[in-house]
Amino acid sequence: MRILALTSFKHDTAAALLEDGIVRAAIENNKLVRHPTRGLPDAAIRFCLDAAKITWNDLDAITVATRPIRGWLRRSLSQATPLRVYPWAAAFHEADDIGRLAREISDLRTLAHKGAAFAEITSFDHHTCHAASAFFQSPFERALIVTLDEEGDGLSGMVAVGQGTKLRVLKRIAFPHSLAWAYSEITQLIGFRAHKDEHKTQWLSLEGEPSFKDVFLKMMRTPGNPLPCFKHSLFDPRLTGQLAFSAKFYQAIGGRPAGELSGDHSRALASSIQQACTEIVTDLADHFLHAENLHQVCLAGGFFQNLLVVAHLEDKFGRGNVFVPPAPGNAGTGIGAGLLLWHHELQKARLPTTPSPFWGPRFKPGEIKDVLDNSKARYSLQNTETRKLDAAIELLQAGKIIAWYQGAAEFGPRALGNRSVLASPWAAYVKENLNDYIKHREWFRPFALAVTEEDCHTYFEASSLCCAMNSLAWARETCDPTVRGFSLPDGRIRLHVVERRSNPLFWQLLKRFGERSPAPILLNTSFNLFGEPLVVTPREAIRSYYCSGIDALVIDNFVLSKHSARQVVTPQTLAVSGPAALQGAGDA
Repeated sequence: MRILALTSFKHDTAAALLEDGIVRAAIENNKLVRHPTRGLPDAAIRFCLDAAKITWNDLDAITVATRPIRGWLRRSLSQATPLRVYPWAAAFHEADDIGRLAREISDLRTLAHKGAAFAEITSFDHHTCHAASAFFQSPFERALIVTLDEEGDGLSGMVAVGQGTKLRVLKRIAFPHSLAWAYSEITQLIGFRAHKDEHKTQWLSLEGEPSFKDVFLKMMRTPGNPLPCFKHSLFDPRLTGQLAFSAKFYQAIGGRPAGELSGDHSRALASSIQQACTEIVTDLADHFLHAENLHQVCLAGGFFQNLLVVAHLEDKFGRGNVFVPPAPGNAGTGIGAGLLLWHHELQKARLPTTPSPFWGPRFKPGEIKDVLDNSKARYSLQNTETRKLDAAIELLQAGKIIAWYQGAAEFGPRALGNRSVLASPWAAYVKENLNDYIKHREWFRPFALAVTEEDCHTYFEASSLCCAMNSLAWARETCDPTVRGFSLPDGRIRLHVVERRSNPLFWQLLKRFGERSPAPILLNTSFNLFGEPLVVTPREAIRSYYCSGIDALVIDNFVLSKHSARQVVTPQTLAVSGPAALQGAGDA
């Protein structure tokens, strides 16, 4: 049975194709079109159909992770009380929400026009799809499920229980009682961009003291209620009908800022909102785990892209008892909708979990070579896998920063070794070079280390969530001091554990690098230009390589370097320069 599974249409849209409950293809729309999108993810849909070599006629079902009318009704009811004393704000809000409803219904009608003649369309609640995405991709037979995001179909979260092929909803968290919304507002108050830079607030929180933690706790929960519950006295409706912090809130944090906040004030706010949210979520999960006599918990929703929260929950409930899917945000709800239909509605048995989410586009060597020749790029061709690995390791040992472009693109927010920028942790000034010449990012944001699964326990204490970089690890005392230098202020470390079964080529690179270095460990960060999505196509890879301070690009079996050829080509290498390499390159 083929299911085309789509996200909601609000933001971070994506599409996935499932065959008999197994994900065959999935990609975010913004990675393909290279800018944020809403509405139907047309480019992602085309990719999924092309990847499976099918048309709309071959689909058996279409699922969508939203119910627009139900969401509109919920939002209208939840906003009715706080907005009734602000008639202008209420009018603006209602007009805007009706416009959103009209767009979403129009998107559903367009989808029906394309596919209804061939496949039945089923819509599910947004947060139920989050829950399905978390539970049905987990290894657990019975578990608590907690979902949290800013707003989806009028809800900000859900608490449920998953057992076998069924989900049972315990509680729903109505908007605007949203921890994710509060976190975004503080992100903007600090001076970052809401809905884009929450990860910066997360890492900045480790640099400050939680001076205002009690203010946030009083603002976001009430005694005796395990669910988030906001006090309206600390909020005012904006003219658009959205909420904003009130004068009472600003008084509690030392006054409304006249301009940019001081560094200490920003760090204190970041630390306070981080620790307050962590405490609320931990107490919520603990309450329902005890109430339902459960020991394991699945997490989904954009809020759980916060690694500090997830790591704290692992510390509280035990490694191996917490699960986060590879794409916990809105992009993952499409897969959740497909799995909800397959397991919950059709009662099909669950299958072993997928090792890794390499479900995006992949390109043949001939296609890559055509792009290289069209770009008039000079490259060498490594005509065996061993020679390719040797060329990459030679560059890494020389202290070079390389872009590693192999196989299918990752689905989800993390670079897991197919669209990565790699460097040796022992290279001189590697942090500075990555930050200043490639990533152009703040000093307090950490880089991840990649290590093979078999060697992980020698250097780190980590859970299986680190396979998708969804949690943090601890560096052991016996770990190399240089590696420990990449630790966060609290001693934890961002870690990518690489399994041989899920990414054999990247695993081999780490192993071979470890034979010539103190450990099989590399720095791993995403391959993209500042502010852009992860690269997908060869042309995007070449553009990002030439427009940044990356020293070399290993793209399939082709190696490009900004340094002399002798630094790239070993005596065993078949050297080819540009368009002269016409024979056999497509078969490499």
